[in-house]
Amino acid sequence: MKGVAAGIRGVLIPCLLSVSGLFALPRAEAQAAEAQPFPGLSVQGTMNMPTPPPAPLVPFIDVTVRNPTTGREVAFSLQLLLLLTVLSLAPSIIILTTSFLRISIVLDFVKRALSLQQVPPNQVILGISLFMTVFIMWPTFNAIYVNSVRPLAGGELSVEEAYREAEAPLRLFMYSQMRSRPENIRLFMAMRGLDRPDTLADVPTYVLVPAFILNELTVAFKIGILLFIPFIVIDMVVASALMSMGMIMLPPVMISMPFKLILFILVDGWGLLTDQLVRSFV
Repeated sequence: MKGVAAGIRGVLIPCLLSVSGLFALPRAEAQAAEAQPFPGLSVQGTMNMPTPPPAPLVPFIDVTVRNPTTGREVAFSLQLLLLLTVLSLAPSIIILTTSFLRISIVLDFVKRALSLQQVPPNQVILGISLFMTVFIMWPTFNAIYVNSVRPLAGGELSVEEAYREAEAPLRLFMYSQMRSRPENIRLFMAMRGLDRPDTLADVPTYVLVPAFILNELTVAFKIGILLFIPFIVIDMVVASALMSMGMIMLPPVMISMPFKLILFILVDGWGLLTDQLVRSFV
């Protein structure tokens, strides 16, 4: 028994020494690492939290309503109210006092004459009319900006003077479209009981604008009738051919629409229409 116990003791002691050596080696390496100094470029760590950035500043806008103290403040309030009213009516003013009215009506006539229902969409027609209006009215808009908007922004003109300067080029444009047909001006002047005008200065703006609108409607419908005539002829020819062949149940529009589109493309319809529309204003 004593020999067996001595043998077990001789085996366990070396194993324990080897295991303790395994645990002692990492501990010795850690102590050696702690004893070494930090590298020269290292940064000493800290446990302090960084300071948060300041909250963004939101400006406070205060609109106060109070009683005016001077007549100048009353006049300014009325001018501001008038300006907001004009801005709310700006789309109607642009549509009715520029070339937009005639162009949009003519393009809609073309769409109906070609028997097209959804192509081009109404948004596209209005967009084309808007940019063609900018192209045609650019000299007028430039004169308004140079003579009215820029001096008003620079403080050289008052609001009343700027309005007069902006009104003059627009009145001249409207009158130039009715110079050969002044019947509408005479009609509205007679309806208001005013004397027959000799010059443009004798025509008030509230008379010139409705006369211009009536003139634009008349011219646009005349152009629309001229556009409808060749396409109506194609519809009549196709309808007669279908009836002669006994195809009464077949819609003539379905057969005539491709022929109208082919004719419109062959004669460069969009180019001719655009050219004549621009020339009608020039």
